[in-house]
Amino acid sequence: MEQPQRGPDLTPAQRRRVGRWLAVWATMVLLTVVIGGITRLTESGLSITEWRPVSGVIPPLTAKQWSEAFSQYQQIPEYQQLNRGMTLPEFKRIFLWEYVHRLWARLVGLVLAVPLFWFLARRMLTRPLARRLLLILALTGAQGVLGWLMVQSGLTERTDVSQYRLAAHLGLALVIYMLTVWTAADLLAPSRGSDGGEPRLGRVAAWLTAWIYLTAIAGAFVAGLDAGRVYNTFPLMGDRLVPRGYAQLTPWWRNLFENAAAVQFNHRVLALAVLAGVCIVWWRARRMPAGHARRVLNLLIALAALQVALGVGTLLLVVPVWLAALHQTGAVLLLTASLLLVHAVRVTSAGVAGATSEGRHGTVADGAAAID
Repeated sequence: MEQPQRGPDLTPAQRRRVGRWLAVWATMVLLTVVIGGITRLTESGLSITEWRPVSGVIPPLTAKQWSEAFSQYQQIPEYQQLNRGMTLPEFKRIFLWEYVHRLWARLVGLVLAVPLFWFLARRMLTRPLARRLLLILALTGAQGVLGWLMVQSGLTERTDVSQYRLAAHLGLALVIYMLTVWTAADLLAPSRGSDGGEPRLGRVAAWLTAWIYLTAIAGAFVAGLDAGRVYNTFPLMGDRLVPRGYAQLTPWWRNLFENAAAVQFNHRVLALAVLAGVCIVWWRARRMPAGHARRVLNLLIALAALQVALGVGTLLLVVPVWLAALHQTGAVLLLTASLLLVHAVRVTSAGVAGATSEGRHGTVADGAAAID
């Protein structure tokens, strides 16, 4: 990615101010993903059947308003086929999670838009940085539209939302999050030269980040199909390594997205491959000089091990909401650590290019040797 902070236009104090704002906002996006995951886990996402971006901020307050909201929910297939007989207090509980998710998403949008336009008015952003932040703002708006399209998919014929739209919703959220984290890291730890140095570790870390992202999207399909409840044994699925009926759908590609057993198996394989990849990267880079990149690498392997443990625990305990939410949080944190490793390698390498061999980062040759 381009380095938006290069050049004399931003002072160190301005970089820190904008960078810290983006770091806080990225944390809010992470919480949005977690709240959205809990909304899905509690099957609350269809409890609000209208999209009112402004007036929807105010929840039902009177008995009549609650009765109307409940009546609207009673018209959709989820209630008629799965939740018939649900009481009003039970409806209020699922309504609360969806309401909190939507309200928090609105707040996230405001915390991005208001400071952004303030910084623009004060001319505190370089053109490349302004373009990137405006792109993030546009993607955030698109994310709201995509969220409603996802909800719409479960209001007429289905009893839940489309797993395809759920995965797209999560995928775009993670793209927004990664862009923000990278930009904040650019501003808070700017590089001081070219992008040279440690190319192999940087390339491997970039591929690892992409693999983690793919695994997270596969997890969205698991959630969308409730596939985590199909087999609750590990390492075998029932009495087999590959579950029965793995390729029962035609054409074959539908099994990747619509066959619950196959979706769970694929997510397992992807997750174990991530753990193996992190271990290999850590082992080959173990001689990397002490510094920020090495600390991020150590964090990455710890998070990878924790994430696999959370995943296995979620399966064995039949997807308790609290543990599944921790598992989803762990996925985002693992993705963050991997992305920051890519950034740290770039920063260390570029900084080393202008340092002496006695500098605290070591030399480029030392970094390259660490992965040979």
